[in-house]
Amino acid sequence: MPKSPATTVRSKRAGSQLTPDAIIDASLRIAARGSEDAFTVRRLGEELGADPTAIYRHFRDKDELLLSVADRTLAEVLDSIPEGLDWKDRIRALAAGSLAVALKYPVVASAMASRTTRRANEFRVVELILGAVMEAGLEGAEAAVHYRMVGDSLLAYVGQQAAYLLFDPDARAGDESSWSREYRLVDPQGFPNITRLSAELPEVTDEQIFTTTVEALISAIEKRAETLRGA
Repeated sequence: MPKSPATTVRSKRAGSQLTPDAIIDASLRIAARGSEDAFTVRRLGEELGADPTAIYRHFRDKDELLLSVADRTLAEVLDSIPEGLDWKDRIRALAAGSLAVALKYPVVASAMASRTTRRANEFRVVELILGAVMEAGLEGAEAAVHYRMVGDSLLAYVGQQAAYLLFDPDARAGDESSWSREYRLVDPQGFPNITRLSAELPEVTDEQIFTTTVEALISAIEKRAETLRGA
């Protein structure tokens, strides 16, 4: 007797039940391997050993799955932040955790750089940043705009770094060598500032850029709070 579709799915899943969490877990496994097809039902079906159409029983479409997977990655970020930190160290820990998770799941982070999950863990991240800027001494509209400054800056940086990992290795190699090759050959009269710093520019590291960016965000909050207290 031919098996029914439901029986086929169960047999492919080795007796386990397909759930939203199982689908999200599978997407993250694929994403962690550097694959860009972590949200295709065909690839997920292969990963889960299930009929690909079964994915749509739990997620309306690819975008709903992406938002759910992205919110799970935010939980990883939040879990990396120790308890008992002051506001500055909470922002530093959030930044470090965000970058680490983005580099772990680059296809997710690059896709979400301009998106919002509108889900529980995103709300927790927003609450954390708002709490930090309010602890620093900002309130009302000032707290809101400085929260956005921190959140959008981190999203932009980690999204950029994640997207870069998805480029072809040869393209990345060309970009990474540009400071010590093409930029060293520019016309000194036309580009005097580049020429003046031609030795320093290739020495700048991603870690330096990230640390300097995060510290600049913290300094901006601190200075604004000091200005308002003195007003």
